[in-house]
Amino acid sequence: MPYTDREKGLNANQLKLIAIAAMTLDHLTWTIFPGYSTEWFVILFHIAGRVTAPIMWFFVAEGYHYTHDVKKYAFRLFLLALISHFAYNFCFGIPFIPFRTTVFNQTGVAWSLAWGLVLLYIYDKKSWKTWQKSCVAMAVCLVTFPSDWSCIATMAILYIGINRGNFKKQMIYMMLWTAMYAIVYFIFIDKVYALIQLGTCLTIPLLRLYNGKRGSFKGMGKLFYVYYPLHLFICGVIRIILW
Repeated sequence: MPYTDREKGLNANQLKLIAIAAMTLDHLTWTIFPGYSTEWFVILFHIAGRVTAPIMWFFVAEGYHYTHDVKKYAFRLFLLALISHFAYNFCFGIPFIPFRTTVFNQTGVAWSLAWGLVLLYIYDKKSWKTWQKSCVAMAVCLVTFPSDWSCIATMAILYIGINRGNFKKQMIYMMLWTAMYAIVYFIFIDKVYALIQLGTCLTIPLLRLYNGKRGSFKGMGKLFYVYYPLHLFICGVIRIILW
């Protein structure tokens, strides 16, 4: 990736903090204004929230590149997925047992993030044939389809990862997968909110500022692992108090 001036730009910690802030705003908005509200400020808050997912995708791919132990990294993500499943479903009033209501949004995005990491690992296997990798990718898409951001997150992580070093291609694929998600949203869920998903494009100038540095704070990963389920639980409490 053609990083900006390494003394300027945004480091990984700063970008992750932006993602956390946008995620919190988005989830609080869903909590306080449930359903597909068309109030202008609600739509604006949800558009701002679209920057979160691509930053997550990008840094899962970056994390895969830099990790010394991909198995431990995968274990942490799957553990996060397990814990945050209950927090996510509590937050939005979704039954803990999947598919009692619908096939969409039955668990949090961490499930897709973990499987995206698995796909990157598999696609790096030189001994695997292309058709084998494709079969695994299709199976992963089925497994992750019911989660937040569905299998789109896993495929975005894969294509961002395998195109590391070519920022333009990374962002093109990110937007292509987002567009596919928007199309499904448009057909099956809500037309206005389908267009909102395309707000992921706001992430492009932010990621373009990435300077390739982690930042001085070394505990950002641990902070996110705690903050993600915790803020969902708090949003769930707010939902119960309000509604």
